[in-house]
Amino acid sequence: MSEPGATVTPYEDGPLLIRGDFAILTPDGERIEPGRGTVALCRCGKSASKPFCDGSHKLVGFRAPTRER
Repeated sequence: MSEPGATVTPYEDGPLLIRGDFAILTPDGERIEPGRGTVALCRCGKSASKPFCDGSHKLVGFRAPTRER
């Protein structure tokens, strides 16, 4: 099995960390240049630099939904 082009790692009560070869697109299909090969994407909705994480999850006490196992 080959390695994926990108990996997504959800951090507990924090951002999604994306590593590898990926593209970020707006709802209109326009490309957003991340400027690096690893980025943190906001999950809390409070970042001033969406779609990227700016650490706001720590200030607002964001808690990620948990998945039952």
